This record gives sequence, C-alpha cells and structure tokens, in this order.
Amino acid sequence: MAQTAVREIERKYELPEGVSIPSLDDLPGIAVDRAADVFELEAVYFDTTDLRLATHRVTLRRRTGGEDAGWHLKLPAGPDGRDEIHWPLGRASRTVPAELAALVAAYTRGRTLEPVARIRTTRTRRRLRDTGGSVLAEVVADEVAGQTLGAESTLSSWSELEVELAGGSREVLDTVEARLRSAGVRRSPSASKLARVLGTQPAADQGAPRRRPTVGQLVVDHLREQVWTMLEYDPRVRRDEPDAVHKMRVATRRLRSALQTFGAVVDRSATRPVTDELKWLAGVLGEARDLEVLRASLDEKIAATADELVVGPVQARVTGHLAHQQGEAREHVLAALNGKRYFALLDALDALVEDPPLTRKARGRAARALPRTLRRGQRRVARRVDAAAALPSGEQRDVELHEARKAAKRARYAGELARPALGKAAKRYATAMEDVQEELGAHQDSVVARQVLRELGMQAHLAGENGFTFGLLHRGEQAAADAVEARIPVVRKAVRAAGRALR
Repeated sequence: MAQTAVREIERKYELPEGVSIPSLDDLPGIAVDRAADVFELEAVYFDTTDLRLATHRVTLRRRTGGEDAGWHLKLPAGPDGRDEIHWPLGRASRTVPAELAALVAAYTRGRTLEPVARIRTTRTRRRLRDTGGSVLAEVVADEVAGQTLGAESTLSSWSELEVELAGGSREVLDTVEARLRSAGVRRSPSASKLARVLGTQPAADQGAPRRRPTVGQLVVDHLREQVWTMLEYDPRVRRDEPDAVHKMRVATRRLRSALQTFGAVVDRSATRPVTDELKWLAGVLGEARDLEVLRASLDEKIAATADELVVGPVQARVTGHLAHQQGEAREHVLAALNGKRYFALLDALDALVEDPPLTRKARGRAARALPRTLRRGQRRVARRVDAAAALPSGEQRDVELHEARKAAKRARYAGELARPALGKAAKRYATAMEDVQEELGAHQDSVVARQVLRELGMQAHLAGENGFTFGLLHRGEQAAADAVEARIPVVRKAVRAAGRALR
C-alpha cells in the first residue's frame, strides 16, 4: 500500500478572547468564499513516553472526520512548512502502521509508540481565491479541546486560526498576516496543537541567540544543529527523496569535521569513538551519493554528445551498470539506518550535545579564538595545494589534489561555524574555501568518471560492441582534469585570499 505525501505550508495564529477575525474581503487580488465548510475532527497523537517526536517537531496522529481521515505523519520542511505523509485509516486504532513507524525509527530507536494526546476540533474553513476563481489559500478558524493521555490527564481549550497555502505564493501568507496583525492577531508561540496540549518546545527552538558566545558554546550549538539535521533527513532518506542522502551525508561530515577541527575545545580523546562512527556512516551514505552524482553527470554528457558520435548502446550500458550499483548502495544505506550500530551512534550524539566534554579552552571568547583556528585550516589547505603543484600530472598528484579538496571542505565548514562570531570575515573565508573545494571537486569527479568509463569501455569491447564513445567521454574527462590542473596557480591565490579575509 503506497504512502502519499503533500507539502503543507501554513501559519498558525492565536485568537485571544475578545479578538475577532478581521475581514479579508478587500485584500487586493483576493476573494473570500461566502459559504464556509464546518468539520468535526478528532485526532489521537502517538509518541514515545519521553515525547521524542514532539520535541523534534514531528507529529504522528490518527484522525477521523473531515476530508482527510487517516494516519498523518508530519515532518519538518523549512520555515512555515511540513511534509505530511498520509496512510489509510485502517481498523487498528492503537497500533501505528509499521510503514510509518519505520520512518520515525531514528527518533524512537526501539521505543514503543503509544497514544499521548487526544484533540477534538470544530473547524470552520473558508477559501481565498484569485480573480479567476483559483484557490490561493485556506483560512480555518478552530475551536480546540485537548487532553493528554496516560497515567495523568490534563484538559485545555483555546481558539486559533490557520492560514494554509493551497496554490498561491508565500506573498499571499504575508498579505493575510499583515491584515491579521493590524487587528491584533499574532502568531501562535506553539508550533502545533499537540505542542500546546503537551507543553513541549521543539529542541531546535530552545534558547535565544547568544551574544558574545564562548567558542565552546558556538561549537556545541553547531553540533546540536547538525544532529538535528541528521535526524530531519533520516526519514527522507528512507523514503528515497531527491537529495536526502546528500543532505544527511553533509550533516554527518560537518559533525565529524567540527569534532576534529575543534578537538582542543571539545576533548578529542573523548570524541574519537564518535568521529570514527561518523566516518563509517558518511562512507555508507557516500557510496550512494557518489553513484547518484556520477550517473547524473554521465547521463548529461551522453545527452550532449552528437548522435553520430554515440556508437552502440552506450546509455543502456551506463544505466545498467550504475543502476545495479545504486540498488546495492541503497540496500546498504537502509541496512545501516535500521541497525543497532546507527542507533548507538545517535544515542552517543545525543549524549555529546547534552553533556559535551569541554576543555578549558572552550571558555575563550569565540571572536578571539576562532581566527587562529581558521588560519590553521587555511595553512593546511595551502600546504596540500603546494604539494600537488610540485608533482607531475598523474596518480600521485590526483591523490594530493583530493586531499587538498578535503582540507578545503573542512576549512569551509569551520568558517561557516564561525559566522555568528566573526560575521562577514568568516563568510568571505568560507566562500573562498568553497570555491577551492568546488574547483578541486571537479578534478576528483573526473578521476572517478575515468575509472568507470574505462571499465565500461572494456566491457563493451568484450561484448563485441564498439567502445569508441566511451573513449571519447574518457578523453573529455581527462581534458576537464587537465583544465583544473592548469588552474592550480589560481587555486593557490584563492587559498591565500581566504587567509587575507580574516585580517
């Protein structure tokens, strides 16, 4: 049975007692339906006893009534947005469908999902339309009664307003919000009805931005953000959503890089087991991501090759070879995400950000300590690029350029971490390092592509096919690598520019 998913972009407002919904009829380009739809909704929400879903802005409910009765899993999707995954209602009312439970495994980690709240809502809905009659958004006024479930039960009730896009742009939300604010209607401080009933606050929203942070505070805040991102993309990787593996892999690499770069701040001897496991996870995700990038690149280059130069079943051979490898890589990813080793890593990361092993150096002001760290990263990149420049073209230079790329990426991540304390200087530094990383990344991509193209050309030859096109593509990749190597002096200047950005 297939899941269905929709992107929900909405804003939620409080309706204080004595404040009424202002008229929206005279908003430019917007017409309000005169007739309203009224629904009686009831939803039972499921979570672990320690509310692991709610604290990460994830909600899982079984709703009856209205037009979308069924199981709903809501996952964070940027400002004002959540992805809502629907599953049929079914007959079981207290057992979460296994398919949905699997999507939140990174949060639950073997803990039981059970009812934690019941919310009843009387909903009055009106649609906002453009001048042609198309629906732009829906405005719903809710009378809500909530009840916590468990050993003790508390009751609460309130009124609120939701404005959800249904075809319009975010400018529609801005226009409606301006009118609501003029009438004294303000955004709800609670992320959801469930958060209000349970009294939870999303972990990512806890605490105000720090003024003049210590280097320890800045590093731990960064680590916490990357752990949050890993968890956010875990269910998306399980659903095989585009770019999800890449985003989760980047968060994993940022974590490892921060722990290595700031080992004098967060005790390196205590975090080494975690960085080892992050390296393992990044490798599993990287296998899938690298194949994804390679396949897209080769597909694009074959499509751009003149028809008369594509000799034989070139595209079919590329697709067959890489699709098989991609399938195996995805199986490896899912096996890892469902394994005890991964859950143990997540537990270790939770413990790390809750009780970080900070050193005395963590007490230093970030604005003073970070420039020294960034300069060390810049010098490390410079040494790697200089070493590559001193070598002739060939395998050893390829290795050195790849190491330089990894050093540039690590330096870039450190620069991005430093932005809250160093501002524009850190931004310039990170941008310069990103340019170096991308330049050298193009070289490494060509190294990998040439290896695959040579293998495919040999397979085509042994199968009695003409390997001309694979040789042609191989030569194109070699030319791309040669062009990067010819720009090594430019890369060296970019690395020096990154150092000057910190002055």
